[in-house]
Amino acid sequence: MKLEGKSLKHDFFRFIIPSLIAQWVYALYTMIDGLFVARGVSELALSGVNIAMPFVTLLFSVALMFAVGSSTVIAILLGEKKDQEAKEVFTQNILTIILVSILITALVLWKSGEIAAFLGATRLTAGYVRTYIITIACFSIFFICSYSLEVLIKTDGYPMKATIIVTAGAVLNCILDYVFVMLLHKGVWGAAFATGISQLIVVLLYLTHFCSKKTHMKLVRFTPSPSLAWRTMKIGLSSGITEFSAGIVIFLFNHAILTYLNEEFIVSYTIVTYVSTIIVMSMAGIAQGIQPLVSYYYGRRQPEKYHRLLKYALCFGTVFSIAAFILSRIIAVPLVSLFISPGLSELRSASIGVFHTVSYSFLLCGFNIIIGGFFTAIEYPRSAMAISLGRGFLFVALSLKLLTALFNGNGIWWAALLSEALCLLLTLLLFLYYRKHCRL
Repeated sequence: MKLEGKSLKHDFFRFIIPSLIAQWVYALYTMIDGLFVARGVSELALSGVNIAMPFVTLLFSVALMFAVGSSTVIAILLGEKKDQEAKEVFTQNILTIILVSILITALVLWKSGEIAAFLGATRLTAGYVRTYIITIACFSIFFICSYSLEVLIKTDGYPMKATIIVTAGAVLNCILDYVFVMLLHKGVWGAAFATGISQLIVVLLYLTHFCSKKTHMKLVRFTPSPSLAWRTMKIGLSSGITEFSAGIVIFLFNHAILTYLNEEFIVSYTIVTYVSTIIVMSMAGIAQGIQPLVSYYYGRRQPEKYHRLLKYALCFGTVFSIAAFILSRIIAVPLVSLFISPGLSELRSASIGVFHTVSYSFLLCGFNIIIGGFFTAIEYPRSAMAISLGRGFLFVALSLKLLTALFNGNGIWWAALLSEALCLLLTLLLFLYYRKHCRL
């Protein structure tokens, strides 16, 4: 079984590095779209793409919920030497995400105007938002399947293959974005269409693995099991919320900005969002990287191994958080210059200040996400859910409400730091409770 290699530390890096690269590539998908839209269309169109981003993160979060849930169950079953049951879980998961994808596409095509308005589209951005979400919705089955299969191929013991496929998709996305946006001048539709096509190709590449003889996961006859579906969703829900938290945070911040500041600050927040999404997805990559290993050793009843994996992840996450904070301060000026034209000097200056303020939150998010992912991998869904709901919605909403009441629009940019700090307190309490009862 490819989940066991030379040593535990070797396996840790064998899974973590590909997982991190895959997360960076997924984060770059939206950044690439944004960069081409900003340069090939306008800053206003970029605001429209940012307003539509919660819908894209919804697709990824649905994929991750089913993928992590089924991956955890599959890894535990493989650890228990129940290979046939693992294949049945894989089959039911694939059919479920196909049905969910079809429902999402139908809903968006039916209610695109209402969804755009709910996301925060204004009179100036509504056309861009609708175009983007409708086009992406037509490819939703490929978005959800690609992300789900990326997680499952790592559980199958091939993390580097997942990274190669994801990277190939990102390169293709860059090429298609350039063709449709810069050469053919297809605007926001072209950016969304390019991303959708690249996701389709990625799915086809994954299928070459799952249709080969190398895989432990094959489609088999099975009897639909509601209890298994519930177990899978219950385990994966916290990871799905963690993934969707980026979209929820964008949604909440966009509404606060439109209420207390003005529309041009959406551009400032969009640039910050691209970097913060990379940081959050990196931490999620660490959590997802150890998940198959932790679940496997949990299934084999070897707590000393999955506890050591957690220590490796926390140490790695701490170093990464500090490095990310320092690097984000260094690249603030050149990154802002990429997205905002030289003529908008005041917006450039304001965006750099926003970037510096929000970057403090990067120091805290890693511990929250990694501990939440660990709780998911050992089937502690309530603790994982509490952390995900806290950092993904409750603490963000509370922080925005409190700080805008005290400091109006200036308080918006400190909300990310306050919400991560509040979540850290909750995470520490849950982790201390776990240590007390599990003798970690």
